[in-house]
Amino acid sequence: MKKNGITAATGEFQKFLIAYYQDGQKGELKQPLVYESDIHVQLVNDEGKNPLRCIWSGSKSVFIIEKAIPKLENEEETTEDSISPDSKLHFKEALGPMPLAVMKARQLISWYTMAHNPNMPQLVNASSPAVVLPPVWVRCDSSDPEGTCWLGAETIRTDSKVTGINFHSVTCKGPVIGKASFINLDELKKAHKGRHHSSTVTTKGYAQYDLFGSTVVESSIIESQSSVVVDFTWNNVENILQTPPLTSAATLNIKVGSGDQRSPVYHLYKELEFLIVLAEGLKTGETDWPEPLETKTAVELVRALIEDLKNKFDVYQKQPAKESEKIKSDAASVEGSIQTAFVTDRGDLDFAEQLWSRMRRSVASYRDVVDSLTLVIQALKFGDIQPWIHRGSSSSLSKLIQQSYHGNMDNFSLTGLAPIRMLLEVGLDKMRKDYINYFIGQELTTLNYLDYFLSSSVDVQEQVQRLKKLHHMLEIVVNCNAFLNLAHEHLFPLTQSCLQFYKKHPYSEEHVFHLQIRPSVISSFYQNEHPQTWRVEVSSGHGQKEVKTTWQLSGMAPVEHVGFDIPDIPFETTINGEAEKPAYFTTMISCSQVHFM
Repeated sequence: MKKNGITAATGEFQKFLIAYYQDGQKGELKQPLVYESDIHVQLVNDEGKNPLRCIWSGSKSVFIIEKAIPKLENEEETTEDSISPDSKLHFKEALGPMPLAVMKARQLISWYTMAHNPNMPQLVNASSPAVVLPPVWVRCDSSDPEGTCWLGAETIRTDSKVTGINFHSVTCKGPVIGKASFINLDELKKAHKGRHHSSTVTTKGYAQYDLFGSTVVESSIIESQSSVVVDFTWNNVENILQTPPLTSAATLNIKVGSGDQRSPVYHLYKELEFLIVLAEGLKTGETDWPEPLETKTAVELVRALIEDLKNKFDVYQKQPAKESEKIKSDAASVEGSIQTAFVTDRGDLDFAEQLWSRMRRSVASYRDVVDSLTLVIQALKFGDIQPWIHRGSSSSLSKLIQQSYHGNMDNFSLTGLAPIRMLLEVGLDKMRKDYINYFIGQELTTLNYLDYFLSSSVDVQEQVQRLKKLHHMLEIVVNCNAFLNLAHEHLFPLTQSCLQFYKKHPYSEEHVFHLQIRPSVISSFYQNEHPQTWRVEVSSGHGQKEVKTTWQLSGMAPVEHVGFDIPDIPFETTINGEAEKPAYFTTMISCSQVHFM
């Protein structure tokens, strides 16, 4: 059968999408492609990179289509050396995504529809087995009266056969302040019924609140790398901007960055940071020493520790045996690791841990490490001190201390990287016990579950990475306890989720952890606040014939390829506060269906 112009164009577009999709399925093609010189097509498989994620949740894979970025001026005549790939990339990133005209977008959507129509045998996709393509979404320039900014299409399937197409249209306006310009819920229901000829509708609400993000202090914003966002969903919405009822389903989305100075365990992060400096020095042979936190030198502090221990040892020789525990405790209570009301201090620091606590705050050079450790080893060798250490300590210094009890120490050369390794091992031992003290002390897990993170049998660099993971878990749990007042019943499953993730995945501060929670637990944090996103979904029909109309409010523009007229909004209206009136963008997402006979 001879193809006319429309079917020929449809066939070419279809072949292009099928080839791209199949290559993507094989993992052979990840870069966007250009179709007909002016259309940019990208297959997105990562939900985090999907530009539609804030307005649509559908297929994992989706084609995003937009206008191709114009070439750099005289790019074709320019040699490869004169314009670097990075320059081109920065140029394109600066321009941002570009929309197609609404009419062109409608044409592409019609081609996608015809490519799946089983009643058009002249198209190659009608052959068996047919390739069912992922949904297509096209960026639009809002040039039509409705202000359309996205058009989308996805297949409706029965078993493995395509029986129809769902069409989506997205319009967006704003920002506006105040509820006067918002549609009311009855009007939204009426519009949906009129469009889809339905007599009954159901409603579903969604709201998102930022519980812990930017903090306002004296009219300035302190940005945070941490965020705790809560998502609510509920049925039977009563009105626009309804506060989520206590019967809602609520999920905390937790992303915490280590190193926030507001964190209750910031000082422990700084301790870990010094540990990482030593590990990097061991790996590269060069150490970037941080500024000392003490006014006295490392050698002075270590000498004082040894003298203090010698004095206590002399007292011990003259005291009854029952006093030994008191002396041990006094010697151990040096610089507790975690200082918060809900994280118990360790009062049992042994000699090696006390040594670490002094040296990590005062060491400023490689020579400081060598001289300090030399003092310790000489004191052990001559029997000046017989310090107490924890059973099970695995550092080389701990082994020398154990040998000193019997007056038979191995020779240890403090040359090359050996001093750095010795100090690093002491720090690893000490910090492992700090993390055990919190997680076990708060009954959040057991030693069996921590065993992977505490192992000293793996390479020392891997040991450091596992401690980083433990610290990140501690930051997550402590922040949720300190700032959201979450109790043990919530912290326990959160800890288990973190442990399971980090046993299988590398360290990541970008990962979002999820925790189901009762709204009543966090009601004081959101009930008097404004949501950053609020949405109502009106639907009718069932199964494949279900159709939806969605109306959404959002504090941020939901599309990045369309410009909006931003009014002069007073600063007070854009930050959290009791007297604020937030500015919202309004988005309408409509759908319609066509069923193939």
